Amino acid sequence: MAKYMLIMRGTDETMAKMMETPFEQMLETMGRFNDELIRAGVLVAAEGLDDPGQGVVVDFGSEAPVVTDGPYGETRELFGGFYLLDVASKEEAVEWAKRVPGITGTKIEVRRVPTIDEFPQDNEWIVKERAWRERTGQL
Repeated sequence: MAKYMLIMRGTDETMAKMMETPFEQMLETMGRFNDELIRAGVLVAAEGLDDPGQGVVVDFGSEAPVVTDGPYGETRELFGGFYLLDVASKEEAVEWAKRVPGITGTKIEVRRVPTIDEFPQDNEWIVKERAWRERTGQL
């Protein structure tokens, strides 16, 4: 099994379309899909993000980080939320991504999440992280 993140990306236009959908209808649609993921035993985590206009951007483009309000640069593709799945293959992750209830114009990026076992196990920071994961039941 491997973990894959399905990264939901929309645009200003798709975000506006989504906001036109009655909230109860959106909850029903996403709830049904989430239930499928749960019943299949592949859902690890799922979260949506707040309005990008409510966030800030920390830009490391200069010597000192610069903080600005709102989404970064152009909003052609906004990161709107994610699913984290534990599946057998990238192909299975893609099949789940194709089933996400989406609005025309949105995209879902599918990316594998490397495990801690893929990093040098004698590195002091990896040793500390592994210990933390064991203490918190994440390993």
